Amino acid sequence: QAILCFPRSFEYSQKNAVLVPAAALGVGGMLLYWLRSERKVKTIDMGDGWWGSGERPLKGKEDSSIRPFKIETSDKEIEDLHQRLDRFRFTPHVEGAAFHYGFNSSYLRKVVAYWRNQFDWRKQVEELNKYPHFHTTIEGIDIHFIHVKPPYVPHGRAVKPLLMVHGWPGSFYEFYKIIPLLTEPAKHGLNEGDVVFEVICPSIPGYGFSEAPHQKEFDSIATARIFHKLMNRLGFKEYYLQGGDWGSRITTNMAQMLPQCVKGLHLNLVFIAKQSLGKLIRTMLGAYVPWLVGFSKEDARRFYPFMQKNVYDVLRESGYLHIQATKPDTAGCGLNDSPVGLAAYILEKFSTWTDKSFLHRDDGGLESKYSLDELLTNVMIYWVTSSIVSSMRYYKENFSKDPDLSLHNRVGVYVPTGIAAFPQEIVHVPRVWAKAVYKNIITYSYMPRGGHFAAFEEPKLLAQDIMQFVKKVEQL
Repeated sequence: QAILCFPRSFEYSQKNAVLVPAAALGVGGMLLYWLRSERKVKTIDMGDGWWGSGERPLKGKEDSSIRPFKIETSDKEIEDLHQRLDRFRFTPHVEGAAFHYGFNSSYLRKVVAYWRNQFDWRKQVEELNKYPHFHTTIEGIDIHFIHVKPPYVPHGRAVKPLLMVHGWPGSFYEFYKIIPLLTEPAKHGLNEGDVVFEVICPSIPGYGFSEAPHQKEFDSIATARIFHKLMNRLGFKEYYLQGGDWGSRITTNMAQMLPQCVKGLHLNLVFIAKQSLGKLIRTMLGAYVPWLVGFSKEDARRFYPFMQKNVYDVLRESGYLHIQATKPDTAGCGLNDSPVGLAAYILEKFSTWTDKSFLHRDDGGLESKYSLDELLTNVMIYWVTSSIVSSMRYYKENFSKDPDLSLHNRVGVYVPTGIAAFPQEIVHVPRVWAKAVYKNIITYSYMPRGGHFAAFEEPKLLAQDIMQFVKKVEQL
């Protein structure tokens, strides 16, 4: 009987030998097609918007002209500032306060004295105007940007358009030291001119010289769409993006929205806020066996002790965030009325976000990294434009929709991505965690020094990293 059954079983095994691989191939093909189609369709909807005052006009096209713009000042503006500085009411700090209570009031006295008696706003306006400024109207509001082209392009070199986006409490001025390194790299001993950029630095709407949105719910998606429209209006079909702070969120959204337009995305801050049980377990294991969870030795050094670096330090540095994400106009009206209050509020971030150890210094370490002229110029951009309140509202508009800033992380970023991880950044995100969102990381650099305001503090380091990233992308 066994002998009689053998030919039949052999026949079945022959059929299986053909059918099983065929079925597996079919299922595998369908799975591959589904995965590829998912990758193609998962983008953020570009949508549209209107942020001007009142209802959107029913007829007529928006003025798409690019208008030259120049920053100006007046005797009246400077006199008003000086009068307000003269009325500064000093509050003594407790002994040994340093920057543990916020901006040290004794050092603030020194800053105010310099601001009142030595700071030359007219000279700084000339400095700001050294690059070409423009305005253009998009979705009902005037968008401010600087556009700097290289004065000389080596033979055979293509110029790469690069959009650089600032955050809070920064401005387009953060990029003034890095722009010449990117537009004239050979002159500054960088890369011998292998990569040359033309740089576009817009002001986020509601910041600096960009008009504030008149409508609610202006978030990073709306900003991303407006900046894509800006680049398209300037005639660019493909471009590189760079950002930190809100600039990181905005440029990431741009890559998720129109990946076909983004040649590469370079970031010096990554938002990966979503927590999970698996992530918690990996965090616990990483303290003892970092290699097991994909952490490098440098990741472990920057990440642990976990509670100190990722909970206590973050809580200490994020009180402003809760105010701005809930009721920005209340605190904002005081800051908009007092230049001293505004300076203390903004400059305190340039202390501890540059280096956490500056908390223990009476002067907040501010002048060890920046000059008072540089710091006060950034403050003045907020002051003369009365933009502190509208800049603070940006937190409410984003956090009210997305409390942990992880909603858009469901849409993967597939464009080539470079990450520069600066050691004094508020939080460290290991490469293995960044890969959960950024699926195509080309470079991930552990920067040797520097903090949150990378372009302002370490322009050469950041410029080198951007160039190395772009060179690799161009070789793909």
